[in-house]
Amino acid sequence: MPLVALTGGIASGKSTIAGRLAELGAVVVDADTVVRELQQPGEPVLAAIAESFGPQVLRADGSLDRAALGAVVFADDAARRRLNAIVHPAVSAESGRRFRAALAADPAAVVVYDVPLLVEARPDDPWDLVVVAHAPEDIRVQRLVALRGMTEADARARVASQASDERRLAIADVVIDTGGDLDATVAQTDALWRRLSQEPVGGRS
Repeated sequence: MPLVALTGGIASGKSTIAGRLAELGAVVVDADTVVRELQQPGEPVLAAIAESFGPQVLRADGSLDRAALGAVVFADDAARRRLNAIVHPAVSAESGRRFRAALAADPAAVVVYDVPLLVEARPDDPWDLVVVAHAPEDIRVQRLVALRGMTEADARARVASQASDERRLAIADVVIDTGGDLDATVAQTDALWRRLSQEPVGGRS
């Protein structure tokens, strides 16, 4: 079972790659989905967040107010580290459980972990392959403005808040250039799938 980490900065096209790999037969575990599930009311992660950041990050129904939490941690490195210390270990444990379940269901499965914060949280896990979706910063900023309605200043701030392109590319085994059109990204993803599904993938040293 090849265990592949797929990462990329905001608006890099990572989700397009993950979706295509799922279409082709990969088992995709989405880190953002895992996070949302662990932050549901009644989950220990949400209780720990509320204890650390106060009731103002909760809605009236007890669910997480993501905008309120984001406003606290986005501009405060210490607060962001505190949040990560709560969330990352829980996400690591739950994603590992899902990897093992996929292997148990199909020992030959190709499992892809779609994870935006790989560099920040899990660069040294025993991935068989690290795939980085990469587009130049200016293109990603343009996408955030055009597709998500951000101002250019907000878009650049979001990009700057993440790991640098250099840090992501430094751990990449495969880089998919997503700066071009959709067909080019899909063609590169299809080539990756052929490699994953036909060649044994050795563990990273």
